[in-house]
Amino acid sequence: MPQSFASAVSANLTLGSEADRREIAMLLRAGEASPTRPALVWLGGYRSDMTGTKALEMDALAGESGLAAIRFDYSGHGASGGEFRDGTISRWTQEAIAVLDHVGHSHVILIGSSMGGWIALRVLQELKKRGRGPVVGGMVLIAPAPDFTQELIEPNLSEAEKQSLAEKGYFEEPSEYSPEPNIFTSALMEDGRANRVLTGIIETGCPVHILQGMQDPDVPYQHALKLMEFLPADDVVLTLIRDGDHRLSRAEDIARMKAAILGMLDDQNL
Repeated sequence: MPQSFASAVSANLTLGSEADRREIAMLLRAGEASPTRPALVWLGGYRSDMTGTKALEMDALAGESGLAAIRFDYSGHGASGGEFRDGTISRWTQEAIAVLDHVGHSHVILIGSSMGGWIALRVLQELKKRGRGPVVGGMVLIAPAPDFTQELIEPNLSEAEKQSLAEKGYFEEPSEYSPEPNIFTSALMEDGRANRVLTGIIETGCPVHILQGMQDPDVPYQHALKLMEFLPADDVVLTLIRDGDHRLSRAEDIARMKAAILGMLDDQNL
């Protein structure tokens, strides 16, 4: 069986020390040997994991195309260790960069879903700031939720939720996708302010394709339009899907995701 069609291999990366120590679970697919062909990197959403439909379909596309692929779970998510309540945008961004450093691919395409879109933008900014690491050759952002703590949550907090944040350090809300409630901590909210990206021009230096459902109850499509305002300098495509929801996991949505990824490869002759 050709290497590019082999199954992804599980691996673990230990981060932190003592009380902060946690194991980051990864699924790594080897690609055809090439110094410039990018690895596809999955950056999942809040409380999602690397075995979701879109992540699996991205991995399958990598296998069909002879590309390497990286999937992993943030701490407190899926198969990774650590407490979910310890999670922040800074922590999860650092974990994503640590995974990229560990795997060591020279070129990557970042595919970020929901909160993963925010993480993708922060990873890019941090890589540029430090001046080393993989070259980001493109980004596919699916229902991206940059700055969601300040832009989408804070303006809609009830008095009871504000009180819970102040007194307990967190509040809960029912989840449409899990029997367990969503938990938002004061640490996450405060850290979100330090990681805001919708504050000035975002220079990605690479093509960006945004896929956004217009029936998304979690991230309104107007949020994607706002993100576009901060990406004026680069090759950016926004695809609005009239009947699309937040997950964008239907067959036709998956086809759009794959087409966006393949389009970036074609445009760069990769």
